[in-house]
Amino acid sequence: MDGVIYHGNKLLAGVKEFVEWLYREDKKFLFLTNGSGRSPRELQQKLQRMGLHVDESHFYTSALATAKFISSQAPGCSAYVIGEPGLFNALHDAGITINTVDPDYVVVGETNNYNYDSICQAVHHVFNGAKLIGTNTDLTAPLECGIVPACRSLIAPIEMTTGKSAYYVGKPNPLMMRTGLKMLGVHSQDAAIIGDRMDTDIIAGIESSMDTVLVLSGVTARNTIENYPYRPRLVLEGVGDIPA
Repeated sequence: MDGVIYHGNKLLAGVKEFVEWLYREDKKFLFLTNGSGRSPRELQQKLQRMGLHVDESHFYTSALATAKFISSQAPGCSAYVIGEPGLFNALHDAGITINTVDPDYVVVGETNNYNYDSICQAVHHVFNGAKLIGTNTDLTAPLECGIVPACRSLIAPIEMTTGKSAYYVGKPNPLMMRTGLKMLGVHSQDAAIIGDRMDTDIIAGIESSMDTVLVLSGVTARNTIENYPYRPRLVLEGVGDIPA
């Protein structure tokens, strides 16, 4: 959603018209976000405050995908969590308890409450056998103030200190893409992914056999597309160009 639908608390140009077009044309759509900080209801309310009315059922987050993955791997397990309320709530709803003593997992998502103590605790738990999970692979995120560190940047010190690589659940992991397609009730050849990131959105679409649309309203600039060994089918300035 960041860089495609909004920047911070500002709706991007053409978004309202694009969403109106989705409803008017009876398109099945899903906001498949790597953000783990907010619940679907919070995302729905955030858009509503910006004048965009979308039903809560149209949102699926990396926090929900992470909770689903962990609960399928180890039902009733516990986790030490670095993240925002959206991640904590998703894990709780999946039956995963918070544990700061001897957790089965260390789960990291984006957060404003990132500090040295939480890194040290996470490192301690991983050394003691906890499995390291990242909600997504985003290195950076676009805000109104500019580019800021995202989940993979926050988890890097834990990986480097412990020598353990995290398993990342969000895009471009096919797990999240398959769940999204299942929620929509469509096959990959009948779906398109629209995103602002070559390294998560576009590669996720390619590896899931979906049509790919890159928008330049987020972190990717046109002159950086050639840095990647793959490319999207369409490159547009923003989602407002799609109805036309």
